[in-house]
Amino acid sequence: MMRCAVALQILLVLFSGWAHGAGQNEPRYPARPIRMIAPFTGGSTLDIMARYIAESLADPLGQNIVVESRPGANGIIGSSAVASAQADGYTMLLSTGSFTGNIVFYKKLPYDGRKDFAPITQVARSYGLVLAARPSLGIDTAKALFAHAKNNPGKLSFASAGYGNMTHVVGEMMNAFANIKVVHVPYKGSGQALIDVLGGQVDMTFISTVAVQPYIADGRVRALGLTGGVRSPVLPDVPTFKELGYPQFEMTGWYGLWFPAKTPQALVNRMQSEVAKAVVTSKLKTRLQEAGLESVASTPAEFAKFLQEDIALQQRIAKLAGIKPQ
Repeated sequence: MMRCAVALQILLVLFSGWAHGAGQNEPRYPARPIRMIAPFTGGSTLDIMARYIAESLADPLGQNIVVESRPGANGIIGSSAVASAQADGYTMLLSTGSFTGNIVFYKKLPYDGRKDFAPITQVARSYGLVLAARPSLGIDTAKALFAHAKNNPGKLSFASAGYGNMTHVVGEMMNAFANIKVVHVPYKGSGQALIDVLGGQVDMTFISTVAVQPYIADGRVRALGLTGGVRSPVLPDVPTFKELGYPQFEMTGWYGLWFPAKTPQALVNRMQSEVAKAVVTSKLKTRLQEAGLESVASTPAEFAKFLQEDIALQQRIAKLAGIKPQ
């Protein structure tokens, strides 16, 4: 009986170690800091989001989340680093709709966006992007802007965070739905795009409510419209394009988390569970609301389904706007 009891205790210890380490050679997970790669420039909306999430997860996970900015190529460089990382739960990607956009708008990627990642959760979604124009244009409404652009084809420009980025896609949607030609100027991030709008080098950009609020408040840009279906609580005076007579001109942004493919499902579930708790019970929810975002925290299966649907959506938009993969 004594031997049976000892054997049972050993089995329980081994099972406990497997349950916490999910097959890793460690007594618990996480046993060391986790790296979160944010594939856009420091100070960008995504970078701010990454730091909010990292701070909220540190205590419940018992380890620091180290945010690492890997900007470039519309998030492709940072995403590639995660795709090739060890599938041990210690490297994850926080990205935007550019993740699915890249699958649609680039002929060849250094990874397979459908197969090389394990979806964890969609963290949050936005109320859309703001069309922000430089005040020196002397234009106060979207309709006036579209009329001016129609009379001056190819004379105006819009900045984006990169080819295939949502800020590019909605600009081409604008061209299609308003029947105008505003020239696309791609940048390496939304921060750099906004800087050149503020400096007058580019006429306008589509940007998140998170990043543009202070510049609207001090009059450095004019907010002409919002791409979401309803007005944003943080910018209640900015009308949607639907209200302005463009019902099909609707697109919202989102933020999601991924591990590399083949990461044990137990680790994926653990991370999703902690994110779901954070967006409901901690100050992360308040921070998201203040930034004009809605909490989501979908399950891995729900997020995987959403990604497939978003790829299909962006394929339809690309066809409509005449955007060809490069």
